[in-house]
Amino acid sequence: MTQNPPSKPALKLRRLQEVALKGKRALVRVDYNVPIRDGVVEDDARVRETLPTLRHLIDNGAKIVLICHLGRPKGKPDPKYSVKPVAASLEKLLGRPVAFAQDCAGAAAEKAAAALKPGEVLLCENLRFHAGEEANDPAFAKALSRLGDVFVQDAFGALHRAHASTAGLPKLLPGSIGLLVQKELEFLDRVIGNPARPFLSIVGGAKVSDKLGVLNRLLDRVDALLIGGGMAYTFLAAQGISIGRSLLEKEKVRQAQGIVEKAYAKKVECLLPADHVCVREIKPEAETVVTPAMAIPEDLIGVDIGPHTIEFFVEQIEKAKTIFWNGPMGIFEMPAFSAGSFAVAKALAKATKAGSTTIVGGGDSLAVLAKTGLAGEMSHCSTGGGASLELLEGKPLPGLTALAA
Repeated sequence: MTQNPPSKPALKLRRLQEVALKGKRALVRVDYNVPIRDGVVEDDARVRETLPTLRHLIDNGAKIVLICHLGRPKGKPDPKYSVKPVAASLEKLLGRPVAFAQDCAGAAAEKAAAALKPGEVLLCENLRFHAGEEANDPAFAKALSRLGDVFVQDAFGALHRAHASTAGLPKLLPGSIGLLVQKELEFLDRVIGNPARPFLSIVGGAKVSDKLGVLNRLLDRVDALLIGGGMAYTFLAAQGISIGRSLLEKEKVRQAQGIVEKAYAKKVECLLPADHVCVREIKPEAETVVTPAMAIPEDLIGVDIGPHTIEFFVEQIEKAKTIFWNGPMGIFEMPAFSAGSFAVAKALAKATKAGSTTIVGGGDSLAVLAKTGLAGEMSHCSTGGGASLELLEGKPLPGLTALAA
């Protein structure tokens, strides 16, 4: 059994429940980086996750000012990245009006914030319309601070960014973490701290380079590790196995081999795909070929784990008591290459019903759950893939360290 190494002392963070809110302007950093098409929010999951915090603020007589980012407008206004459609979505979810400010800083925004009455909600325009946001400009953080009396950090998905609204602003106003951030930290602490065993991690996605840190960290904690997705081909190449024309990060082969060797040394079961769904060209209608074994013929490209791999990955999931999943098993956006990712999602839903703790870490894994309709079947779906991975790696999150300072 893997033993957890000593953990660092936890940051002392003030919770929202400890803050006097009546009559105060609560400046709330939320993560409303949601997909918008034709002026309508396509997936409101991140908006819904903030409702407990917003209702707590309303019930306690706060005046609510919301700030957020959307996309990458490169530090200047761009109508394509306006967060105004989110106001309409939030209105429906909250069942009350949500005012919208055309900017998040300056005289107009300050006037709109000052006019709020207890229980009223104001959503401000995209933070990233100002270059000072991503530059963590103290002057921009100061301008934001004029919108509130207290600061509430509820944007878990932005905690790993050292931006003005995450790292600068908390130094200027008395602050706390919101209910969403509290929930995220509590669930991830189960993975970092003392998980029920066996503890299984399933890691996929395209690139090994994105996951090396978290893989090293997880090997100090898990009992078994399943590796799928495009990154698996670099691991297979590190074992001297032919991967055909599949995705390969040549410069990461040595590190991949190091992960496998570390797993062996720690007696962690590290499982790679034993068969593959392959194509000659990556396109939705491409004819698929299932390999009979680990090796991929030189003219083929791996696009998903094969049926035998699905079978033994599911067996591992059924045995586990704590499961952390980050990253799909293949190019799930194309239906013909989605079987592996969907099978993992279904197996996790079944495991949750059987009493296991299942944690899904952000990004494409959440997109898989959205496609299968299984998001509500997990113990916890993290709203921040990058933040959850960095937290698991043991990296300090600027948005939390600024609050604790």
